[in-house]
Amino acid sequence: MTTIQENLGSPGMARPQPAAAAAANPAAQPVPRSIVAAAVAGNAMEFYDFTTYAFFAVYIGKTFFPASTPMMSLLLSVAVFGVGFVTRPLGGLLIGAFADRVGRKPAMLLTIGLITLGTLGLAVTPSYESIGIAAPLIVVFCRLIQGLALGGEVGPSTSYLIEIAPPGKRGLYGSWQLASQGIAALAAGIVGVALTLALSAEQMQAWGWRLPFALGLALIPIAVYLRRHMPESLDQETGHAGGAPVARPRLREHQRTMMIGIMLILGGTISTYVAMYMTSYAITTLKLAPVIGMTATVIFGIATWLGALLGGWLSDRYGRKPAMLWPRVALMLLTYPLFLWLIADTSFTTLTITTLILAGLTGMSAAPTVVAIPEQFPMPIRALGLSVVYAVGVAVFGGSAQAIVTWLIAVTGSPAAPALYVVASSIITVIAIVLTPETGGKAELRH
Repeated sequence: MTTIQENLGSPGMARPQPAAAAAANPAAQPVPRSIVAAAVAGNAMEFYDFTTYAFFAVYIGKTFFPASTPMMSLLLSVAVFGVGFVTRPLGGLLIGAFADRVGRKPAMLLTIGLITLGTLGLAVTPSYESIGIAAPLIVVFCRLIQGLALGGEVGPSTSYLIEIAPPGKRGLYGSWQLASQGIAALAAGIVGVALTLALSAEQMQAWGWRLPFALGLALIPIAVYLRRHMPESLDQETGHAGGAPVARPRLREHQRTMMIGIMLILGGTISTYVAMYMTSYAITTLKLAPVIGMTATVIFGIATWLGALLGGWLSDRYGRKPAMLWPRVALMLLTYPLFLWLIADTSFTTLTITTLILAGLTGMSAAPTVVAIPEQFPMPIRALGLSVVYAVGVAVFGGSAQAIVTWLIAVTGSPAAPALYVVASSIITVIAIVLTPETGGKAELRH
């Protein structure tokens, strides 16, 4: 961790460029920690709000989606979780294009505003018992707004991180995009465990689950403040950082990159959301105590955070493709045995180890993935390219993951069904990794 902190804060991080280019391009200047923190903090806040819904799905389901059985209530809740993915492609398309035309900074400020609106609605909407059908309708609308924000967040923030990175550090800097999601999950998990210990089951169901959303709202102004003071990494006149004007490329010229990118995102997003599902899985399927289930969220956050940074660092040292491939192969081989072990010996220890390995390997592979994809796009369409690839991949496969897993368990009667889904998706992603060009050794990004 010392090395990472030195990399983010050392004054010798200037990108070697001519003086005129350095004056126009913030990436040519030393990169203070506050700049990286601005991108990471905003991303973490947004994913905290978005993923809190997943972690409290059991309670939200009972509040807004009453049903004849707890399983049906949970199914309705995770289905509405999936609704938040419907608007991700639209957010990626609109906000990604906005980031390439106007700048990364205004795009990231816009997404903060949208996520605030969605989170506020979730925090204050009365229950189904209080206002009837209006309650789930409001929740669906809030999920759509959150999905729009997150669809437009990943492209600009990741592009920003790799554009301000010094030579040889793009993998590490870009990995903070995924690491910040781990930090968000860790924060949500800590809050969840604390509330579960402090409140009774009745209090948690009545109002306790709303507190994490309120906390997220309280922290969003910090992210806004940090982002308002970020320098812009995109030359707003020429469309790229510090260079001469060029003809703007078109996204349709990069169809192969986009298709392979979606295949890369497929495996990472399914295993990520299966790992996120471990809290609900532990409570509803394994019948563990809620406080133990919430602990899985903490483990997921820590493993994703550290695994992502390790994967980014390894991708700078050994290349993007090896860093993506070998953790994914390990995940493909270990997931099913781990689930069988967890089912046979259900305990805090086995849940912790299973979640740690699943989330850690996913983070290691996914972090270089979100760096390798934008590295293949020229700067004038970089945010848009990554936004569309990421949003479509996550919308189709992440948005359906928890509902499919819950349905598979109910239909097959096998608690190991989530593992098979991860294995199948990993096979597709391994093929995509083989087809992906190596971008880790290139000294400069495409302009």
